[in-house]
Amino acid sequence: MHIDRRIQLNVLALLGLAPLAAQAGFIEDSQLSLETRNFYMNRDYRDADKPDTPRFRGEPKAKAEEWAQGFMLRYSSGFTEGTFGLGVDGLGLLGVKLDSGRGTSGTGALQVQRDGEVSDEFSFFGPTAKARLGKSVLTVGTHAPTLPIAFRNDTRLLPQTFQGAQIVSSDLDKLTLTAGQFRATRLRNSSDYEDMNMFADGAVGGVASDRFNYAGATWAPSSSLTTTYYQAELKDNYRQHYANLLHALPMAEGLSLKSDIRYFRSTDEGRTTVDNRNLGAMFTLMYRGHALGFAYQDQRGDTGQPFIAGGTDPWTLNTVTYHHFLRAREDSWQLRYDYDFAAMGIPGLSLMTRYVSGDNFEIGGQDAREWERNTDIAYVVQGGPLKGLSLRWRNVTYRGSHTTDIDENRFIVGYTFKFW
Repeated sequence: MHIDRRIQLNVLALLGLAPLAAQAGFIEDSQLSLETRNFYMNRDYRDADKPDTPRFRGEPKAKAEEWAQGFMLRYSSGFTEGTFGLGVDGLGLLGVKLDSGRGTSGTGALQVQRDGEVSDEFSFFGPTAKARLGKSVLTVGTHAPTLPIAFRNDTRLLPQTFQGAQIVSSDLDKLTLTAGQFRATRLRNSSDYEDMNMFADGAVGGVASDRFNYAGATWAPSSSLTTTYYQAELKDNYRQHYANLLHALPMAEGLSLKSDIRYFRSTDEGRTTVDNRNLGAMFTLMYRGHALGFAYQDQRGDTGQPFIAGGTDPWTLNTVTYHHFLRAREDSWQLRYDYDFAAMGIPGLSLMTRYVSGDNFEIGGQDAREWERNTDIAYVVQGGPLKGLSLRWRNVTYRGSHTTDIDENRFIVGYTFKFW
């Protein structure tokens, strides 16, 4: 969709950005889009009598079920002209309840009030100021990070965000440097920022924190090899080191092997008892539209791997749709298969299915095991008036020897309007 310069100026004036809008690059390189997401989720608790089963009015819940409509308005300006450029971004979020109630809430999609009722709607607006010098960009305000030590959650209606500052520099050839500090997080079903908390199975002493500091580097000496290192600290909770090696090896015509090795070392900070080493490796054989992968993850230490609680996704190989497989001393393996139907003449259609199994851990002093199976079928309309419309069915089965079993289905319909 094309919108002329006058309309862009009017929008920027409403946002209070008229003085900067006089700069040509600020407008010409700007983008405005609206992503819509219709989200339905049904989680069936198969044996709702375990200590971890969610409850309503003192009774174990049999299911959680919600249907909602989400809107994500994203504005990104260009930079003002000159050696030192300035710009601004904006993220507006709105979630609207279509169906939910206190007895069936709890999917994480909609905002739940203090009295247990589900909000009819909830919203958020987050601005971000940015400055560029050379190939270095400083951003201050709202962030939706996809960092290996802080990966925002976007698996429900609206994405999680963080508030803070970050600088990313690509001035050195083949090397990207990143550093920043987050001061607060807004959960995926919330309108407000709050302090960050730690989740780490078996650890004690965690406290709410308003400082998450991190720094890292990614070096890509070739198109087939990438190495990454990060160091992070959630103040008064834990310190963490992360290293990654990603390699693609061509083997024959249409055949290649992808290797992904990840290592986390996490230690205590403040009065916590965090102690975890996590080494994981995944090897994926790809042939035309097929991809077959196997992963193994080994954990050692007195606790599970720590991460920011509230929905943040730990960047571990066996963190999947429902469960993270990061209990204290838990070892796990995964078998995954993907297929892109474009290889057989149906572009836009894709399939993913995987199975993860974990053992060698305890729950309540008893030896325990668990497994999860995921299946995703997705289709993106390739042409016609509905071009770009995406449809996804996500199916989950989880079983644990001392935990609540679940069966789950999610249906997601998305479309993005690009205004300019």
